[in-house]
Amino acid sequence: MGCPQVCSGATMSCSFGVAPAVLNVLPTNCTMTASMPAANIMDYIPLVNIPTFGMCQSPANPTVAAATAAALGVLTPMPCIPATASPWIPGAPTFLIGKMPALDANCTLMCSYAGVITISYAGQVQMLIP
Repeated sequence: MGCPQVCSGATMSCSFGVAPAVLNVLPTNCTMTASMPAANIMDYIPLVNIPTFGMCQSPANPTVAAATAAALGVLTPMPCIPATASPWIPGAPTFLIGKMPALDANCTLMCSYAGVITISYAGQVQMLIP
């Protein structure tokens, strides 16, 4: 059995974020899974597909670095603004959605501030009808 297909409503977490976030997939590809728009590797746009993870704790984030310096070296988290600049990897190359590899639960997304975004719940739910 393959890895679950990711769809709109999937839960994600960032290695430097303090709260989970929900993936938003626009219905532009006209492909549904679990009655929700199915995701592909190109669903990585900050604040469109990838919302905030609450607060960011990455020293590579300039606002965190500045706040930490102002606090005399004490790590000071600042509001998260995702900085995802490249698609999810690796994708599912044998299953295309909108001419791009589908997004499955094993994919990861890198934030420019060194965070690794992972899927904790794919959003695909199968209902069994007796």
